Amino acid sequence: MFSRKREGAKHVRAADAPPSKALAQSLAADGEAPAPEYGPWDLKYAPAGVQRLDLGSLQIPAIEGVEVRVQANPEGGVEQVVLVDGESALQLGVFAAPRTEGIWDEVREEIAVAMREDGVQPQELTGRYGTELLARVNTPEGQADVRFVGVDGPRWMVRALFQGAAAADTSREGVLGEALEGLVVVRDNEPRPVREPLPLRLPKEMAEQGPGQQV
Repeated sequence: MFSRKREGAKHVRAADAPPSKALAQSLAADGEAPAPEYGPWDLKYAPAGVQRLDLGSLQIPAIEGVEVRVQANPEGGVEQVVLVDGESALQLGVFAAPRTEGIWDEVREEIAVAMREDGVQPQELTGRYGTELLARVNTPEGQADVRFVGVDGPRWMVRALFQGAAAADTSREGVLGEALEGLVVVRDNEPRPVREPLPLRLPKEMAEQGPGQQV
């Protein structure tokens, strides 16, 4: 399930989405999923020698041109992580998931239902991580393109939301795509309800500066 192969984006039917049972089958085959070809990485597979911003459950690779905007509460808990590159942005979230089954298929369908209830018609695309959602939504500044990407990992799921130029055109992901591929997820051993956000925190040097930071 975690051997991610690069594929060009194309339109697919909902029935074409890979079943989440594939994760369970992969784990059952030899007791452990094979190492992925690229990230987001589980900590045990993360390449060494890479400088990263440590936010606790998420480690973000330091990539030239990527601005990391972190919004935290007064206690230092991170509530929002957004990466920015020019006219594009990438919002990141990481959540608890079962050990033997991915949850992105279910989460993606719920996002699509919520969009339709708001009068938005999302499209399903196949990208490098599987089925994605692309939609044009209304914002205070006018209509904008958004694209949801989900990555199922061992006991976690990363939800990535591309906005701006990188949403409508995957060829314009650029360094934001590199950042997503270089993410490292640090899943603690605490039992957590499925979909509960994994804890994020400011690094000490950022916490001393205040709750809203850019790096």
